[in-house]
Amino acid sequence: MNTNQFMSFPGISPEELAFLQQGTADLTEEQQKTFYVIYSGKRKSPQDILIFSIIGLFVVPGLQRFITGQIGMGILYLFTLGLCFIGSIMDLVNNKTIALEYNQKMAFESYQIAKMGGF
Repeated sequence: MNTNQFMSFPGISPEELAFLQQGTADLTEEQQKTFYVIYSGKRKSPQDILIFSIIGLFVVPGLQRFITGQIGMGILYLFTLGLCFIGSIMDLVNNKTIALEYNQKMAFESYQIAKMGGF
């Protein structure tokens, strides 16, 4: 599979690209195609996380945490107004890191599914 397909992901960072290339190097062509399909459905771009963080700051505290599967932190943000807005502001600043960590988890899950033979 051509690694340039990963470049089609919106907002992909060099760190994420390197992680994906290294992580899928041992997959067969068919497994790489399966990985790409699964991962592209689960991936969140940093711009998406930024938008969710802005909404989380002004409308629903913790939305960005719920979206990334951090339910406990989402509930904490919800009941503490984003940890008195400080946590929500930090998430605005760190949206790329939040997206990268989430995408790495999703890449690992997608890799496991592809390695086991598909969905």
